[in-house]
This record gives sequence, C-alpha cells and structure tokens, in this order.
Amino acid sequence: MVKIAVFASGSGSNFQSIMDSDIDATVELLVCDKPGAYVEKRAEKHRVDVFSFTAKDYSSKALFEQEILKELQRRDIELLVLAGYMRLVGPTLLREFQGRIINIHPSLLPAFPGLDAIGQAFEANVKVSGVTIHFVDDGMDTGPIIAQEPVRIEETDTKEDVQRKIQAVEHILYPKTIQNVISQWQRSVN
Repeated sequence: MVKIAVFASGSGSNFQSIMDSDIDATVELLVCDKPGAYVEKRAEKHRVDVFSFTAKDYSSKALFEQEILKELQRRDIELLVLAGYMRLVGPTLLREFQGRIINIHPSLLPAFPGLDAIGQAFEANVKVSGVTIHFVDDGMDTGPIIAQEPVRIEETDTKEDVQRKIQAVEHILYPKTIQNVISQWQRSVN
C-alpha cells in the first residue's frame, strides 16, 4: 500500500471522498494550515494523524515546509495529495516530492487558475467549467494535467449550484485519478 498525505485547508469534502474510496493507499497524515478547520475533525474520525500549523508562526515558507517534511519522512510518505490546500507548495516539498504531488482544481485549466475558480467561471458567464487534476510544479495551477472532466453550467444555475455540480464530479474523479496515478507509478517501479 502506498502511503499518502492529504493537504487541506477547509471542510475536507475531498478528504472524505478519498477516505471513502477503495484506493490502494493508506492516508497516514493530514496536513492543515488552518488549525480548527473541519477537515481535522474528519481526520480524527478516521484516526488519521494531523499536522496543523499557522504559516504566520514561521518566518518563512521554507521553515514550515521543513517541519512538514519531517512529519512526512517520519511516516515514509510516498505521495502528496492536495485537496483544497490553499497555499502554493514551495521548493522544500517540490524538491523532495518531485512528480509525486497532485492537486485538484475546480476549473478546466488553464482557464481560471488560482483562487475562486468557480466564481471566476461564473462571472465570465461560461457555459462549461469543470474539474482538473494535475501534477504540482512551481507555478499556480500550471503543472501537467492528469485528468479533466467538464461540468455544464446552465443559465439558471447559481454560483452555489455550480459549486455543488463541480464538487459532485470532484468526489468521484479525484479518488479514481489517485488510484490511476498509483497504479501507473507501481507499474513503472516494478
């Protein structure tokens, strides 16, 4: 079984979908940059260790990423899964986990990168948005795309409707894509 760490900042609905799935991995650690976020309660319920931190408590990104790296190494983590983690991953983690960090984003990248992608799509009045899963590089939502699925936006949809539609797709596509990444990785190692 591949050991993964999930990084999240909010409610953790994608964390929950990963925990509820049948992937060939064990979630060994939740990394959360918002102490008290609901995702921590989800992790506790599933008996997953939590490393929670406040970025402002560190003088640099490198320092808090070094602390995260120690936690990851202590548990022999092999794959990082970003699930609503609202920070750019810095060089400390990128170097150590190059090609082994994946992220989910609520748009069809390269359209609407960054914060509030659903709001950006809604304001742009597009007819189709969607979900992208990609490898993480040093840019904002610029890494190689692994999987995408479109989501149709109807004229009568509210922003909340679009968010619900996108999350429904995320909760199916993310675990499936994580499993595909793990399977490809295991085939390449053997």
